[in-house]
Amino acid sequence: MERERIDILVAGGGVAGLSAAAGFAAAGFTAVCVDPVPPVTEAEAAGSDLRSTAFLQPSVDFFRRTGLWARLSPFAAELRVMRLADAGGPTGALREIADFEASEIGAESFGYNLPNWLLRREMVAHLAALPVARLLAPARVDRVTPRTAGAIVRLSTGQAFEARLVVAADGRDSFVREAVGIPARRWGYGQKANVFTVTHELPHDGISTEIHRTGGPFTLVPLPDRDGRHHSAVVWMETGPRAMALNAMPEADFEAELNARACGVLGTLRLASPRRLWPIVSQVADRLDGPRTALVAEAAHVVPPIGAQGLNMSLRDIATLIDLCTEERDAGRDIGAPEVLARYHRARHGDILMRVAGIDVLNRAAMAETISLRDLRRTGLRLLHGFGPLRHTAMSLGLGASGAAGR
Repeated sequence: MERERIDILVAGGGVAGLSAAAGFAAAGFTAVCVDPVPPVTEAEAAGSDLRSTAFLQPSVDFFRRTGLWARLSPFAAELRVMRLADAGGPTGALREIADFEASEIGAESFGYNLPNWLLRREMVAHLAALPVARLLAPARVDRVTPRTAGAIVRLSTGQAFEARLVVAADGRDSFVREAVGIPARRWGYGQKANVFTVTHELPHDGISTEIHRTGGPFTLVPLPDRDGRHHSAVVWMETGPRAMALNAMPEADFEAELNARACGVLGTLRLASPRRLWPIVSQVADRLDGPRTALVAEAAHVVPPIGAQGLNMSLRDIATLIDLCTEERDAGRDIGAPEVLARYHRARHGDILMRVAGIDVLNRAAMAETISLRDLRRTGLRLLHGFGPLRHTAMSLGLGASGAAGR
């Protein structure tokens, strides 16, 4: 069978995989992105993934490098303030509020929020306009055979490629990760998240609000206003049984529970989309490198949706890998050599382990049920916000100062 030679084959056509393909193409590599999900119409896309993604400034810088930001910026809602609140008392009312303002660390905003379905639509259109990149969908990777000079990748369509490097962006159950024998450790929290969008009475003013209470955080993330109404995305994490009971409620009953949980921060909330349930887990791969293979995004790490870290960590993976490959190519060396991929592992794995552990602690603290632990959570929030140097350090780490995607 004839094989097409390319620089990069990206397995997975979600937001991370499409970002990787666009990023490698912008750096001058030939890239093919493979995804088992067929392209959908805009109407189908808008109802298929109700999540949104908050991109912090280093990720926005990465999108500028790739040329994607010009497409995405018209649809983005600015995030100027990250508000953390504790509602762990017996009444469920807000008892501690801490605002973290981007201006304190010399930034205009922390980043921007966009709906996932729109991201994929614009990224697919961007790839279609590039001469050195393309998306193959529906198609899946059926076999990966690493060799000395490249990896032979066979697809479900019968096509075959010889790639200098395979980038695994094919999710938490990554076929490519399993194919090259990299283990991953996963653990759960007994939680699920209800994900949906709402309209609300009061403007969000660029404030993303995360309210902590037993069961898990409840997060309101700004979306652009449209049709004369204010909109936000909601991620409502609860214990599994509670989350499923909420999801099964009639709309009127659910909205009553929703408004009680939101503590009135944006006035009355109304559902503006269907509700979807997502399992909450953490996962981390033992290594990020294998034979002719690099793991990025959820193939490498999964975290609960706290602090806008998940996809921003993924883009740091991708940016780091592109920078290393560009350096090696420009020096006339092999971008898929074991020592290059080992450098990628060393550059990212420590930061990933630190952030996965930190988010794990935050999620367990948010779930705290006993009065003493709830009070400790409240005290910790007060100390974090009240001590300026600590507050500024936390904000800089949240933006990814230890491994920015824009470098």
